[in-house]
Amino acid sequence: MKTLNNKILFATLFILFVLLSLFTDDFFSVENLYDVINNYSMLMILACGLFIVLLSGGIDISFPAITIITQYIMISFISQFDVGLFAALLISLGSGVLLGFVNAVIVNRLNVPSIIITISTLNIFYGALLYITKGIWLYDFPQWFQEEMILFKQVSAEGVEYGFSFQAILACAAVLITWLLTNKLSLGRQIYALGGSKDSASRIGFNIFKLHLLAYGYMGLMSGLAGIVQAYTVQSVAPDSLLGYELTVLAAVVLGGASLSGGRGTLAGTVMGVALLAIIQNGLNLLNVSSYWQTVITGGIIILSISATALGQRNSRGI
Repeated sequence: MKTLNNKILFATLFILFVLLSLFTDDFFSVENLYDVINNYSMLMILACGLFIVLLSGGIDISFPAITIITQYIMISFISQFDVGLFAALLISLGSGVLLGFVNAVIVNRLNVPSIIITISTLNIFYGALLYITKGIWLYDFPQWFQEEMILFKQVSAEGVEYGFSFQAILACAAVLITWLLTNKLSLGRQIYALGGSKDSASRIGFNIFKLHLLAYGYMGLMSGLAGIVQAYTVQSVAPDSLLGYELTVLAAVVLGGASLSGGRGTLAGTVMGVALLAIIQNGLNLLNVSSYWQTVITGGIIILSISATALGQRNSRGI
């Protein structure tokens, strides 16, 4: 079933790639592809975090607020103290993990659906952020944080500089760490088992509380990483910049084949789900489709893709 879903996603990606290359002038250009990678790096990072939470049988809606909070903490600190990039990473990642642990503790101790808990913490985190910051935007970034960081820099015939950008580096790091967790560590197998059946995982002897800390703490870690990417990309921090973004990330992960009931999904599917969403939205922009219709078309393509996967799975089971 995993293979089938990935094949359908890959075929859909290939068809869209060919069609957009034929019907738009700029889709296959170096500048456009480079912009897509940079602009959707944050989505890729957050999708990796949410993928782990969904595998564990939970769901986290609060990560947009966690991402913004980590940005405020990180930017406020590096604007006052010349600590450098490494310290900025530690501050943002550490803040995200701590807030993720808050979700984990509440979900584990109250033993209620995680969606209810994280919707509540989303509002609590946002409310506290607005109260403390008074809704003020941040623009005062240190000079070193404003400089473009590109490895293996090249210049296209049109004069566009491109290469392995800072955003792409962090997105690749997120994918690599998630792959190691789910494919090479026993903790990854325990996360799958927890999502498959919490009672069975408990009877086997798995520490459910530690697994909850891992899943939601990892979501917090990815939120902190995404916060750095967004702040670096847009060079500003706004308290309401990610309102509603949780639905976009959830759509990408579910589109990649992750089950909302837990215990099923692949990282490859998640990566392709993000890529599919990015290509759809970028292609619609290049085709000058109205933003109102973009939402409708994106939703329709997601439903068709998921329906095709579900139908294929039913046929393979002979249902």
